[in-house]
Amino acid sequence: MNSKWNVEDGGFRGIPLADVAGRVGTPFYVYDATEIRARIADLQAAVAAPGLQARYAMKACSAHRLLATVREAGLWIDAVSTNEVLRARAAGFPGGTSPPVLLLSADVFRDGGIDVIKSEAILANLGSPRMVEELADAGWRGAIGLRINPGFGHGHVRSCDTGGPSSKHGIWTSDEAGVRRAAERRGLTVVLLHAHIGTGSDVVEFDANTDRLREFFLARIRDYPHLEAVNFGGGIPHPYRPGAPAVDLEPLGKILRRAQTELSARAGRPIRVEIEPGRYVVAGGAALVTRVTDVKETSTNEKGAGQTFVMVDGGFVDLVRPAMYGSYHRISVAGRSIDRDGRMDAVVAGPLCESGDVFTRDAAEFVEPRELPRAQPGDLLVLHDAGAYGSVMSSNYNSIGRVPQVWWDRGTAHVMSRRERLEDILRTECWEELKL
Repeated sequence: MNSKWNVEDGGFRGIPLADVAGRVGTPFYVYDATEIRARIADLQAAVAAPGLQARYAMKACSAHRLLATVREAGLWIDAVSTNEVLRARAAGFPGGTSPPVLLLSADVFRDGGIDVIKSEAILANLGSPRMVEELADAGWRGAIGLRINPGFGHGHVRSCDTGGPSSKHGIWTSDEAGVRRAAERRGLTVVLLHAHIGTGSDVVEFDANTDRLREFFLARIRDYPHLEAVNFGGGIPHPYRPGAPAVDLEPLGKILRRAQTELSARAGRPIRVEIEPGRYVVAGGAALVTRVTDVKETSTNEKGAGQTFVMVDGGFVDLVRPAMYGSYHRISVAGRSIDRDGRMDAVVAGPLCESGDVFTRDAAEFVEPRELPRAQPGDLLVLHDAGAYGSVMSSNYNSIGRVPQVWWDRGTAHVMSRRERLEDILRTECWEELKL
């Protein structure tokens, strides 16, 4: 199929959005395989040195086709739940700890997590002190990882706290020695140390914090005589805002190569250095496509200025990041441009019975009108950079079904997941007496 719109006309990577919408309806997610493979290739180039390994943080997007693409490229997996482990196994990733292609990083065991660690023989990366005793009490003996809270770092917004006293993630440094001794006493061998400092405000802060993490690991590596690997977490930023520069991975590659050399020298044996981005791989490779249903206005009164609302059929059940974090997503109107069709400052809002169902918010989560081409009912409105924490964080609030996901690969479209129907939503409901 030929593209009806190019990027300048508000489309998405030359994909014929109207044709796709005609087949699957709106809203829907569309993934560009070429862009995703390019980001994976950039990542692999940055770690193309002996002793370096990239994992994919599958919490960013766990669709089967995406996992298969990651596996085919040679990335390993960081999973954060029992079901993520099983999804990765279903996508062809091997279990076992030699090498530990699958890593389960968690602060709490749930949904049979310990049973899956044992049955799949995967490496567990423990983020809370008592998890050592829980795992040992269940009969596990062998390799584990420890996630340490390094005391610094934050995510792409300040409310996303990944390191420091206010972060729930990892073992605080004052507890580290006790946890290490408990592991030794119970027959658990620490073969991996892990820390995650988050995206930070920009790539400069991310690189600086990553280098600071190198020093953090160097200071403690001799305390772990069986250590095989150090994991620097993920967090590579993505340029969400227009005009933001593309991320250069060369400085990160240099930091990781230096870390691998220095850590190995201090340990007196080869130490593998890992990194586990998710956002970087998939964020820019997907968009949420919605349809404009109405354009309506309110008038200025004693409460404030009037607004123009562009109403669309997608809501925070489909893409929750703006409502949850005030996150920015570039918005375009397919087939329209400001130069040709005129300008409007509009609030883009969805169908949910919630005042928070608004895509145009500032960092403080207040409504912030966005400059858009003049839209009309029936237009396709595109929310860009929606591949990471988009579909995976969708929900059935208001009993709305999750939207389909479409994989676009060099001129061919495939449905990766169909639109949920009411029977899908009701399938788990039951009425069973509990025999107490």
